[in-house]
Amino acid sequence: MPKRKSSTTENLVPETGQRRSRRLQTSAENSRTGLQQEVEVDSAEASVKKTGAKRVTKKENKNTEPPSKKPRGAPLKEGSPTSDGPQEQAKGSDGNAPTEGGRNYWLLKAEPESRFENGVDVKFSIDDLAARTEPEPWDGIRAYAARNNLRAMKKGELAFFYHSNCKEPGIVGTMEIVKEHSPDLSAHDPKAPYYDPKSKPDDPKWSVVHVVFRSKFASPIGLKELREMGGGPGKPLENMQMLKQSRLSVSRVSEKEWEYLIGIAEGKTA
Repeated sequence: MPKRKSSTTENLVPETGQRRSRRLQTSAENSRTGLQQEVEVDSAEASVKKTGAKRVTKKENKNTEPPSKKPRGAPLKEGSPTSDGPQEQAKGSDGNAPTEGGRNYWLLKAEPESRFENGVDVKFSIDDLAARTEPEPWDGIRAYAARNNLRAMKKGELAFFYHSNCKEPGIVGTMEIVKEHSPDLSAHDPKAPYYDPKSKPDDPKWSVVHVVFRSKFASPIGLKELREMGGGPGKPLENMQMLKQSRLSVSRVSEKEWEYLIGIAEGKTA
């Protein structure tokens, strides 16, 4: 059954910047006539902008991340519409492009409590993942920043599972990417929670990766704890992408951040 793997709604926003125009003077030979040319420079996604895709907002539970920091919606309130476009190079949580050939780590958000989208319950928890006997497609992503992160994932890389839009949001366990990105077919199904009529089977806009369960923490690392560990210069998580871009449902985690958080989780078990 299709489900939403996101803690907030991602908005359908154009991948690139706004349309702009500039006027160029003609050559010296034509300058006496005062002729001018109007040259329009369109972004690759200008046609998307013309569709007038609207932002979907939803009242958040008062105990979850503040709406101002973490929106959601079909289209996920996660994708930060102003932070990235299709041509932007994916960057690590420290703000640098990942080292070629290096291993990346990730954080993916899902909603563990029931919420209906297009008549379908998009609830999905780490226990649901643990119960799967086959690799699970991480579908429903409808923000370009999150989609680009999905497309950057490599087989064998690890990710944190983050419970979002719930009473106690936080990191609850780990999973492994076992199949790299492929088209998200749910975008083409009118009955799916996050159907996108603008995504065509012959030119799909959205992607999925397949994951498997690896571990569930004895005690979650809550959002409040994460913010305390990243709340200022010198803090161990000061550059963590999830904390800097709280609306993003699929984010990078540096190796240093990964090891630190795994240590925190193991410490809670002890």
